[in-house]
Amino acid sequence: MKSFLKVLIIAILSFACTKMPTSEENYRHKVPSGTVLMIYGGKEHNEYLGKINASKYDSESIWNQYGKYGSRYNSKSIWNQYGTYGSKYNSNSPFNDYASNPPILVDRNGNFYGYFTSNKYKSQRANLKLIDIICDNHEAISEDVSGWYDKIF
Repeated sequence: MKSFLKVLIIAILSFACTKMPTSEENYRHKVPSGTVLMIYGGKEHNEYLGKINASKYDSESIWNQYGKYGSRYNSKSIWNQYGTYGSKYNSNSPFNDYASNPPILVDRNGNFYGYFTSNKYKSQRANLKLIDIICDNHEAISEDVSGWYDKIF
């Protein structure tokens, strides 16, 4: 009985000392090869805004300048500087450095990869080089989406 209690106490102490991942660590994992990330914006993050790392030939890609999400004229496009998601001033835009509700990135299974925002101090900001490139160059990218796709990918 004493040995059972000793093992139980060791097990409890081991579990208590195990570092549990924080929410910050949970979203900082690498994007598995072949995983396409989708952008969702809006107050409840239920507004689909396209795929961020899909081919420029994919109809839902933000890199397809002829598609709904890659056109600089569509209201749902992040490249529309006058739209909700392309403006530097809208609180739902990834390009507003002080956005209170920037879009999120998720995969098909709903796994969260972070907030898509130019605010480098935003808690749970997506830790992806692609986000930095897009946020730092979004105005130039909106002028030549296809050309930038070729540079980046």
